[in-house]
Amino acid sequence: MKIKRILSGVLAASLLMTSVFALSSCSEKKDKYVVGISQLVAHPALDSATEGFKQALIDKLGQDKVEFNFQNAANQNDVCSTIANSFVSSNVDLIMANGTAALQAAANATESIPILGTSITAYDVALEIKDFNGTVGGNISGTSDLAPLSEQAQMIIDLVPAAKKVGLLYCSSEPNSVYQVGEVRKYLESKSIECVEYKFSDSNDVTLIATQAASECDALYIPTDNTAASSAQTIHGAVAPSKKPIICGEEGICKGCGIATLSISYYNIGYQ
Repeated sequence: MKIKRILSGVLAASLLMTSVFALSSCSEKKDKYVVGISQLVAHPALDSATEGFKQALIDKLGQDKVEFNFQNAANQNDVCSTIANSFVSSNVDLIMANGTAALQAAANATESIPILGTSITAYDVALEIKDFNGTVGGNISGTSDLAPLSEQAQMIIDLVPAAKKVGLLYCSSEPNSVYQVGEVRKYLESKSIECVEYKFSDSNDVTLIATQAASECDALYIPTDNTAASSAQTIHGAVAPSKKPIICGEEGICKGCGIATLSISYYNIGYQ
């Protein structure tokens, strides 16, 4: 089935922006600011968010006023912690945490260095905030990549109207994926569509779980999931023989294995 990409022009909502201006408005002006970037894993969505973030600081401060220390955690939570602690030890001026595990590690590592998160679906889920009102507070701020979940779910109904059973494919160790799947499931079940969750714990069991999901369901849904994003071609190889359509949570996954998405711009949320 030919890939169709449907993109939304709407940016995800930003949170309290107290930290955003920390570099440009602090009373002690410096010749050069050092910014630590912790990216959970390399894949097109997170890569785009990082590039947007870097360009925003260059536009604001100038190329010669900011030094980036970029670190890729290779989708390992313990590596996120090591990176965050190294940034604190070297006393960087700002930490940008790209991905939920990167944000959690940075939050655990410092309460004084400003932290900006991006590619975070739900800050209250990531940081275990009760009665969340949209403001994180403290030294943490950032942007969210929460997609229009009910609209994505409706796309399954619109594009695959014969589907009676939908497989929800995601990584069980990513709390924001769990949240998205729960919301999509509620929507589809309210339309009398059966949903089955297919969870993989890491990239090692993606092929097995994706193959099973394709054999048992009429269509699949994959949320904005970092492990799925870095394994999109693997998922394509597992599902393609069955010709089962996949609706995806973001553009990068869709390019790798899906037929459609309604997605935000990761470059824009990084820049924002």
